[in-house]
Amino acid sequence: MRSSVGFRIRECDAMFDEDDLIMISALQHYCFCPRQCALIHIEQAWSENRLTAEGRLMHERAHEEGEESRGDLRIARAVMLRSFRLGLIGMADVVEFHRMEDGRWQPFPVEYKRGKPKMDDCDKVQLCAQAICLEEMLSVEIPGGALFYGKTRRRLDVAFDADLRRKTEAIARQTHELIASGRTPPPAYGKYCESCSLIEGCLPKKMQKKRPVKAYLSRMLSDP
Repeated sequence: MRSSVGFRIRECDAMFDEDDLIMISALQHYCFCPRQCALIHIEQAWSENRLTAEGRLMHERAHEEGEESRGDLRIARAVMLRSFRLGLIGMADVVEFHRMEDGRWQPFPVEYKRGKPKMDDCDKVQLCAQAICLEEMLSVEIPGGALFYGKTRRRLDVAFDADLRRKTEAIARQTHELIASGRTPPPAYGKYCESCSLIEGCLPKKMQKKRPVKAYLSRMLSDP
C-alpha cells in the first residue's frame, strides 16, 4: 500500500489493539501534569480559556490551508497518525516532505503551538511521538522536526535523538498506565497551574490542603 507521496506503508505487528490507542496529545498533557491528563482523558473534563481558544484557532488555520507542492517540497496538513507499537493515535498539524538527492521524500513533522518555547520537553515529546507514528506507518527514519510557536513566530528545530525517543516511549507507557488505572492523581500546586484551563475545576490549592481520609483515620485510631 502506498501513501500519496510515494512511500510504501508497512503493516506491522500490533502490540496494542485499535480500541487501546490513546491520543498523542495525552502525552503532552501527562508531561505538563498527570492530574490534568487524568481529568481530560479519564474524567472527560475540559474547559476552554483564552490560551486554549487561541491554540485551537491556530491549529484550525493550519489544517485549513490545504496541501501544497513546490518543487522539492510537499506539504500535507491534518495528517492522521497511529502507532500500534506505542498505542497512539492522533493528527499532525503539518508534515513536510523534502525530496532528497536520491529521489526519496523525507518526512518532517511540524507542530503548531500558540505560546513560546518551554523549559520542559512537553512539546518535544508530543512532536517525537508524531515522528515515531510516521516512522511506523511509512517505514522510514525521521531524524528531526520542528515546533512553530505563535508568540515568537519562529520555528524551533527538534532532533529526535536517543534520549528524546527513550523519554517519549517512557511517557507513552506511563500515560497508558495512568489512563488504564482509571484513577485521577491528587493535586500538586505549582506555578504552571495558573495557565491551566482546568484550574477552576481542579482547585489545586484547596484540594492539596485537604488531609487524606486514610491519614485522618490512622491518626484518630492511634490517639489514646
